Amino acid sequence: MSNLESYPPVFRQLKASTPPQLAELNNNSNSMGDTAQASSSVDIPVVDLECLSLEKLGEVCKEWGIFRLVNHGIPPSLLSKLEEHVKRVLSLSFESKQALLTNPLSYFWGTPLLTPTGAALTGALNINWLEGINVPLCHLQQFESEDPRLHDFRHYLEEYGRHLSRIATTLFEAMVKNLNLGPKQSESSLDESTGFIRVYRYPSGSLADEAWGMMEHTDSSVLSIVNQDQVGGLEFFKDNEWLLVNAISGTLVVNVGDMLQAISDDQYMSVKHRVRTNKQAERFSICYFVFPAKGSVIRSSKYKPFTYTDFQQQVQHDTKTLGYKVGLQRFKLNAAV
Repeated sequence: MSNLESYPPVFRQLKASTPPQLAELNNNSNSMGDTAQASSSVDIPVVDLECLSLEKLGEVCKEWGIFRLVNHGIPPSLLSKLEEHVKRVLSLSFESKQALLTNPLSYFWGTPLLTPTGAALTGALNINWLEGINVPLCHLQQFESEDPRLHDFRHYLEEYGRHLSRIATTLFEAMVKNLNLGPKQSESSLDESTGFIRVYRYPSGSLADEAWGMMEHTDSSVLSIVNQDQVGGLEFFKDNEWLLVNAISGTLVVNVGDMLQAISDDQYMSVKHRVRTNKQAERFSICYFVFPAKGSVIRSSKYKPFTYTDFQQQVQHDTKTLGYKVGLQRFKLNAAV
């Protein structure tokens, strides 16, 4: 099987197109918009999970909204095995992925925005040049496959998910202390059962000059934890410029999400970021997201009371009708949108 056959049909067309054809095919894809290259790569702040400093963690969340996590306790052997299986599974033919990656897993492409069932949001106006697998961790044990590749894949995802749940809980408990949240608020503000993993593949080639792997956005989560490969391409916005996150093997990148920004009364800032594709190499990443408890109401002096479900429904509506996510601004007190 050629590598081209592993891509969704629209990606195959784009990778095989001449420049004029590429421009025509891409008319309905996402515009590069702000095409400014990241001005430079940057060493984002480092947080050591073994020697966690509450003061430093608070400063980083307020000033950056993004940091590199070291000494996280995930065995290097697990990271390498999971990365190997991610590449192997996403390199299956497009048709095989559709047939094999069944409930509760879901295979998607063209958008990172999914419905609560894990299906790609239909009607979105912009195409992101990525494909991925959505993995709801609380339902992963229900996934069964006779294919040995998927059996091992599930095993490594389960083990990785347990580590990420531990890491997210440890970080959030430290943030709760910094923010002086009450017990009731902190208990409902991060629920391990909501955690899910998404693995992404971004095509290489001339597409890198035509569209984003993932358009600029903020994450809707409480926390997002990213394991990116050595190809890199993750950029974030700070002090009116785009900066490239250095890819460093064995480390994780943690983002503050929209829910944590609201919970913190805007003390911690959800970081705007994007992914640029690479001309020479595919990019793979493994991302973990975790959210507030279902039905729990987020109360803040800056925002109207809302649940994550309210927020998710508004984001999906805005993305389908406007072509982009408005986010927390929809819930801001006394804000005109």
